[in-house]
Amino acid sequence: MSPTLFRQKGFRFYFFSREEPRMHVHVQADEGEAKFWLEPRIELARNHGLSATALRDVQQMIEERSDEIGNAWRRHFGG
Repeated sequence: MSPTLFRQKGFRFYFFSREEPRMHVHVQADEGEAKFWLEPRIELARNHGLSATALRDVQQMIEERSDEIGNAWRRHFGG
């Protein structure tokens, strides 16, 4: 199961239900996908096909909505 948290500017932000415990979010667009760590700070974990510009935009969206994403993580995974 991969619940979608939100969609913004052509990007889908979501979690994988069965993955590592460190808080992170996945991002997908037509041109590729990426994974961002949320703790201890927001940073790129991996990228497959997204441009540097797209990654900067995505990181900014994550930073702006970090509380929302963190709360969704805790609801979905517990704790």
